[in-house]
Amino acid sequence: MKSKVILTALLSVSLMACAQETPKVKHKKAKTAVKSNAKPVKFANATDPICNMPTEADMKDTAVYKNKTYGFCSAYCRDEFKKNPEKYVQK
Repeated sequence: MKSKVILTALLSVSLMACAQETPKVKHKKAKTAVKSNAKPVKFANATDPICNMPTEADMKDTAVYKNKTYGFCSAYCRDEFKKNPEKYVQK
């Protein structure tokens, strides 16, 4: 009987602890835009030569081959390109 009372008390305490409301914090919103000196990159390829996804100016996985910058959707595609770039530039 004592174990049931103790178990009930422990469950009640744990439920009360879990049911406490999370604190309401107001985050400040940045009102000023971050200025970036980065220029949009013009890729030599319109699509990723590995998986044929369209390239976008903000892609961060890139490779330079023969003074041209190529954009990729992922690090995997970039690494595959780097293994044999001639194969993919011919497409």
